[in-house]
Amino acid sequence: MPKAKFEGIYRSLKKKIEAQDYPYQSLLPSENTLIRAYDCSRNTVRRALGELIDDGYVQPIQGKGVRVIFQPVGKTTFIIGGIETFQETAHRNHLQAVTRVTRFESIVADEQLAARSGFAPGDALWAVERVRYLDGKALILDINYFLQDLVPGLTADIAARSIYEYIENVLGMQIVTSKRKMTVEHATTHDDRWLDLDGYDCVAVVTNQTFNADGLMFEYTQSRHQPDYFCFQDTATRKK
Repeated sequence: MPKAKFEGIYRSLKKKIEAQDYPYQSLLPSENTLIRAYDCSRNTVRRALGELIDDGYVQPIQGKGVRVIFQPVGKTTFIIGGIETFQETAHRNHLQAVTRVTRFESIVADEQLAARSGFAPGDALWAVERVRYLDGKALILDINYFLQDLVPGLTADIAARSIYEYIENVLGMQIVTSKRKMTVEHATTHDDRWLDLDGYDCVAVVTNQTFNADGLMFEYTQSRHQPDYFCFQDTATRKK
């Protein structure tokens, strides 16, 4: 099946659901209707619907069709179960995104950083700190470490745009898995310096260890979020 066709239908339906053209708890048009509307095969429609099911946007109801279970939220939603760039998240939430690089240097992992991150002592790393602005407010402090052997040629200019875009489109490396941990921590003086905390004394912290297609960890990141603006979202299913 043509990949572009399936992806186009998926994006079209997802956009309509987010715009509430298909509101919460409504049924999507039947498969036959979608086949005629998009001039495609049943297999292509089912592949697009399968992606929407995986994303938690819809749920199949036996004998009835496919029901919309997506509900818009007031806060900026970050997806826990998927891997998105900051720019992709901002675009999905219809927000203006700006990145400011506040640190970029080459370092060697010491014992303390190695124990915290999962890199080996002596690994050459890119140490990057970036403040993320959404609609003019400093809301995220990203503290990143990238393994230089797997992410060669990284620059501060690339970090100000999209490191993942560079990794995927320039280096040709496939980003596959991210192990994540979420905590709430007291805000540090460093958080207070860079983030618009608006009186909060805590931050939501998402820690990531990210792996490529060879199962090699190339990134360790701590994303520190101003808590008032963010909702972390995932879809869970019960397995019997």
